[in-house]
Amino acid sequence: MKTILVGIDFLDSSLNALEHAVSIASMGKTDILMVWVNRPEYNKEVFLYEPEKLPDVVDEKFQELITKYQPLLENGTISYTIKKGKVYKQIVKEAKAINAEMIVVGTHGSSGFEKFWIGSNANKIVSATDLPVITIRGGIDVLKPLTRILLPIDSTLETRQKVPYASYLAKIHDAEIVVTPLYTTKVETVRDRVSRYTEQVTQYMDDEEVKYRVEELEVDNLAEDTIDFAKKIGANLICIMTEQERSTANLWLGPYAQRFVNHSPIPILSIHAKDFTY
Repeated sequence: MKTILVGIDFLDSSLNALEHAVSIASMGKTDILMVWVNRPEYNKEVFLYEPEKLPDVVDEKFQELITKYQPLLENGTISYTIKKGKVYKQIVKEAKAINAEMIVVGTHGSSGFEKFWIGSNANKIVSATDLPVITIRGGIDVLKPLTRILLPIDSTLETRQKVPYASYLAKIHDAEIVVTPLYTTKVETVRDRVSRYTEQVTQYMDDEEVKYRVEELEVDNLAEDTIDFAKKIGANLICIMTEQERSTANLWLGPYAQRFVNHSPIPILSIHAKDFTY
């Protein structure tokens, strides 16, 4: 039985993450494990309880979540565990211990909520694990079925490594993948490489009988233009690699993967680059 690990801090973004995980898990025989990591600041920032009473409060809140969401998992179970230590390390450690299929966490982005644990740890979790990680902002309607996945293809060697997992999600949800070659330059050798990778990706999807279409995109800012395009086509998941294409025009803006996680109103599926090629 596969398991999706969900980081929980009981704030809006992590509850949205849980709902997204439930939506995915309900399509197959998948369990959900919710993980809460205790730290001294919780009694000041999130819960107005004495530290010694906090475990009982957390247990009660988890039981409420199980009561609410277990009926939606006909072929799986939802459970929880409580850990103590650095949040991102405990999340990654537990995911490895249970051989999780993926990690789903909420993020508060870059809007002043970084003091809360998910807000400051989402990018650390993405960077510290080899597992696929879905990050999702608070206030997003995630219970609608996964219907359209945006799969941007750039000129990096690693860009194709996200294709098998995106295809797997598309097949179990009967979703469409929008394969989007991203052209960030007029240099023909780079553009040809993107086009060649796109052909390889579509050949894979033909072989796997995945629903897809191809839409090209000329971009100036890789993250912002891709997110805007995802909104335009109604995508409800964007699949990226943790290592993104760089250009001198945007080096001052920070890593692209981090910008996707922090700023996208659409859930982001981050795939960690491996040492092998597609």
